[in-house]
Amino acid sequence: MHTTNPAPERQIRIIVASTNPAKIRAVENAFHQAFPAQALQISGVAVESGVRAQPMCAEETLTGARNRVVHARELQPGADYYVSLEAGLDGCATFAWMVIDNGNQRGESRSASLPLPPKALARLHDGEELGDVMDDMFQQQNVKQQGGAIAMLTEHKLSRSSVYQQALILALIPFMNPGLYDQTGTEFVQK
Repeated sequence: MHTTNPAPERQIRIIVASTNPAKIRAVENAFHQAFPAQALQISGVAVESGVRAQPMCAEETLTGARNRVVHARELQPGADYYVSLEAGLDGCATFAWMVIDNGNQRGESRSASLPLPPKALARLHDGEELGDVMDDMFQQQNVKQQGGAIAMLTEHKLSRSSVYQQALILALIPFMNPGLYDQTGTEFVQK
């Protein structure tokens, strides 16, 4: 008796609008958790946000995340998903917006907020970027591509990647439950 093996499942192609290893790892972990049976092909591309290197409010941070998705699609057309993670400030805390788009649907979610030390906030308001401030405050190199400010301030109990992973799963909700979300996206549609 001849049996045939099922055809290999098509890989989902995901473009992350960043080359930061912590962000790519968070996207990979979130998609594996949300779609455990799905084969994934994930790659990062460097794109501009169209906002300041250190966004200083929630709206600017969201705009940067949305812009990165648009620019990633222009640079790498034809992917199944485009994902952006943009960190910025909201008052005295840092956080990040997650934007996931597949051309028909968009999911957006914020990460947890991390209260920043007053000295760090003052330096950010003077024009420095958080990663550079954390490198200096903790005598480290390239904190933002490792555990991030979150790891430094929580004594490595949390990491940038772990906190981003949770927010990414929340942004994936419309894709995990497509029948519950209007594909026109109402607030998810880019304006």
